[in-house]
Amino acid sequence: MNVREGRGRSRRRKESMKSPIVNPAPVDPRQTTKIVLAFAAVYIVWGSTYLGIRFAVETIPPFLMAGTRFFIAGAGLYLWLRLRGVKGPTRSQWKSAAIIGFLLIGGGNGAVSWAEQTVPSGLTALIIALIPLWFVVIEWMQHSIRPSLEVVLGLALGLIGMIVLIDPARITDSGHVDLIGAAVVVAGTIAWAIGSMYSRGAEHPSRPLLGTAMQMMTGGALLLLTSAVTGEAASFEMHQVSAVSLVSLGYLIVFGSLIAFTSYIWLLKATTPARVSTYAYVNPVIAVFLGWLLADELLNARIIIAAIIIVAGVVLITSVKMRQAAKPITTEKG
Repeated sequence: MNVREGRGRSRRRKESMKSPIVNPAPVDPRQTTKIVLAFAAVYIVWGSTYLGIRFAVETIPPFLMAGTRFFIAGAGLYLWLRLRGVKGPTRSQWKSAAIIGFLLIGGGNGAVSWAEQTVPSGLTALIIALIPLWFVVIEWMQHSIRPSLEVVLGLALGLIGMIVLIDPARITDSGHVDLIGAAVVVAGTIAWAIGSMYSRGAEHPSRPLLGTAMQMMTGGALLLLTSAVTGEAASFEMHQVSAVSLVSLGYLIVFGSLIAFTSYIWLLKATTPARVSTYAYVNPVIAVFLGWLLADELLNARIIIAAIIIVAGVVLITSVKMRQAAKPITTEKG
């Protein structure tokens, strides 16, 4: 081998060290299937839970129903995880779980369950779709993060959609939304947003499912206590519960709390939070359609227009978050 050939090989060796060929990791079809099934649970099952709540509260007091639903689901999940050897939570983790559970389960779902005694399930889901808007407002107030023009437009569309939905010019008509019930749902969305924001910096167990179980248990306990304080539990008689309400409660426990909620928690780790948040504009469509199809709920041009406006506002805000999450992280080259 002459000197020129040796130098050529040395140069090629150095170039290969500078620019290594990296083969992309193969896509696991099983992981893709899991993600699709989890999204289906979050999209469809969560969208159907509004109608399930509507059927359940027909003969079961709302706080008692919601408290039973979440406490049973949380306690069952917690016991299953502990039996599988998952390490128990600390006192600090219980404190964080209690605060989150009180806000998300007690305040958020408790408000929805109570309001659906007078507010149709589809309209309740439309109001719930405003949660991403509250995230923007809270971040703006807490951290002075000024929203972009698209986000401001999304907020404006959400407000306009609410005005069209409630139709304050005709609130005396029987075919329109009960304002007290709607206000309670709005309060519940604020509680859910605050609880979600708090959970970002709270102390959680290493296993996310354990934290979910603790939140459902503490939130369910708060709702059961509220039921006792308000006199629901004392006046409740089991023989008055219809078969439809009982089946709906079972559906909410198994599918709404255990399957859909745990799928949501798993998706937060399996994909980006921005993609997971797209449930906010899919659930209302599912809920409005099922309420019209199965519960003979009102579906007129005003509700359809309000739904389009609200969902458009949420899409605008969520799309901004998705683009921000998709931006590549650039680093300085040394």
